[in-house]
Amino acid sequence: MKHLLPQGWSRPSGYSNGILASGQQVHVAGMIGWNEKGEFPDDFVEQLEQTLRNTVAVLAEADAGPEHVVRMTWYVTDLENYRNNLPGIGRTYRDVMGKNFPAMAVVGVTGLVEPNAMIEIESTAIIPRAVDRAR
Repeated sequence: MKHLLPQGWSRPSGYSNGILASGQQVHVAGMIGWNEKGEFPDDFVEQLEQTLRNTVAVLAEADAGPEHVVRMTWYVTDLENYRNNLPGIGRTYRDVMGKNFPAMAVVGVTGLVEPNAMIEIESTAIIPRAVDRAR
């Protein structure tokens, strides 16, 4: 996997501009912050943590992990709440996803299908081919 940074550009913080990868693709549907019983925490950062844990659980079904994620799109219902929680978001992201920073976008939306959801995240992962892992 190669992080793409055009010459002269500043390194982005918390994400990558682009990633070059080869291997098997894993597409994770929009995950939200409910637990296996369909219960949501009331706090944005807690919902984010559960959303990321749900993403990691789906990745594990393909023998993949957070280190394989190359793209994420975050849909949030309150951009101001997102901006006000950046330190907690960063800590929570690193706790669950490690120091892998994929190409990302954050999009403000007026609502999600589940009324109690504050965030939904779609992800794409690439599991390197055995030959690529040996390099």
